[in-house]
Amino acid sequence: MLDPKDIKKILEAESLIKKAEDFKKITKDAQNNQKSLEDFLFEQKIISEETLYEKFAANNEIPFINLKDKTIRQDILDLIPEPIALNHELIAFDTDKDKIKIATLEPGDLQIQEFIKKKTGLEPDIYLTTPSSFRKIFRQYHKSLQIEFEDLAAKHQRALSKGGKNDAEKLEALGQDMPVVRIIDSMLEYAIFEEASDIHIEPAEKEVIIRMRVDGILRNVMNLPKKIQPGLVARVKILTNLKLDEHRLPQDGRFKIETDEYKISFRVSVIPVFDGEKVVMRLLNESSQILSLEQLGLQKTALEKVKRNIAKPHGMILVTGPTGSGKTTTLYTILNILNKPTTNITTIEDPIEYRMPRVNQSQVNPKIGYTFASGLRAFLRQDPDIILVGEIRDEETSEISVNAAMTGHLLLSTLHTNDAATAVPRLKDMKIPAFLIASTTNVIIAQRLVRKICMKCIVSQKLEKEAIVEIEKRFDVPKLIAVLSKSGSIASSKQTLHSMLFYKGKGCSKCGHTGYKGRMGIYEVLEINPDIVKLIMKNANSDDIQKAAINAGMITMSQDGFIKAKNGITTIEEVMRVTKE
Repeated sequence: MLDPKDIKKILEAESLIKKAEDFKKITKDAQNNQKSLEDFLFEQKIISEETLYEKFAANNEIPFINLKDKTIRQDILDLIPEPIALNHELIAFDTDKDKIKIATLEPGDLQIQEFIKKKTGLEPDIYLTTPSSFRKIFRQYHKSLQIEFEDLAAKHQRALSKGGKNDAEKLEALGQDMPVVRIIDSMLEYAIFEEASDIHIEPAEKEVIIRMRVDGILRNVMNLPKKIQPGLVARVKILTNLKLDEHRLPQDGRFKIETDEYKISFRVSVIPVFDGEKVVMRLLNESSQILSLEQLGLQKTALEKVKRNIAKPHGMILVTGPTGSGKTTTLYTILNILNKPTTNITTIEDPIEYRMPRVNQSQVNPKIGYTFASGLRAFLRQDPDIILVGEIRDEETSEISVNAAMTGHLLLSTLHTNDAATAVPRLKDMKIPAFLIASTTNVIIAQRLVRKICMKCIVSQKLEKEAIVEIEKRFDVPKLIAVLSKSGSIASSKQTLHSMLFYKGKGCSKCGHTGYKGRMGIYEVLEINPDIVKLIMKNANSDDIQKAAINAGMITMSQDGFIKAKNGITTIEEVMRVTKE
């Protein structure tokens, strides 16, 4: 948990090592035994855990507390939800008038301290504790929850065996039980704090697994006893106004949480699976600020192409990529630039993810026949200047979209393709004639989202031999190095991958020990120039269109990713992960 430099300083102050070589030997022995430096020191009885942490606290003028023999009152323990306590390694152990006393392993995590202050209305008083002390006291959460779970399971059995009430009423009572309410509230609160995009409540044979997607990656948050599954699902259904006694059919709904700090909309999907009902909640932050094109991460030449093409009065601007690659964010960033009092903008979406003033936003409803195609046809009678279509996914929508772009409207939409060049054959598959694609398409933007390196724990690194071999297999390295040199990311095109410094996050409490915090896009921007128009008219394949775009100066997505990796924004591993086909 502690930095090796701090450990070395403490060992020297306690006269446990005499020279620098002693510390190097201890560090090497720990590595050879595949142990962390701290665990090795404790195992070899060089220093005790309590002494090490107490000395560190004294050196940094932080009060120290050992909680091993302390029992914490349940109401104090509950002030910080269990997932937050576990993931940020802190625990509330006492309160005093307007203060809350917090024992932690990460006293420098100011963001979580601010969160606790807002949540409790109390000023955090921070103490350092030891990892074993934290683990022992954390078991109190499980003990108290276990008692509540057993009580809940007994209530559940009694409720279902009673006559008189129907199943919906029994489940409603179960979903309003305090332990269930507390678990769901803690889960939602934690997801909002961690900026998760999705929450998964997954029933297994013997437990309920709670997972969250943060920065595009699913991670386990907690495992709960199987017996409380009906209560959890019932609670979500109550929040979402879904049928409590329907367990055989999928159900969809939504609810909203609004405070002074945030406004979050939850899209809820419940489906029957083998072990019960699975719940997935998608979080949409309605109070999030729309970014600028520069903040999205577009390189200078790509940025110029996008700006040049969105200034055109008509034609199509297409954004491509898989689900969850940030296409809607890019479209709304463009829409924000175009949104002026003199312009009539209409959108048809599924669902509406951002709210924007002066924009007429409409949501599809297939149940009543209101589809992208029927909505788009109606929009053309609404005197629009700019139309945003959530996705072109069928022949009818593509035909109306192209006709709208041809008749004086600027149309923005998304397609599901792997890269920019593949968008052309995709439109041809939807029966759009080549001459119409060539004459109406202005620019195609392909994108992926990569996780950004956590700036609190960023370190430099040289690539391992295995990584270089993998890069050489998948990419044209000479061309890659030429692009890095041209972009100014490296000083000379004579550099090799072996000599280049890249970056990674070593992991800290700020990033949940992942080394990553936040996401940004990597892009390729294909501008339809006269050469590409000729290729489209000749029914050229996507490879030929891609080559022509690169010859015209297009930076590919993987090249854009490598530029960002070399500049310390993301890692090579992330670029390779998201550009795999």
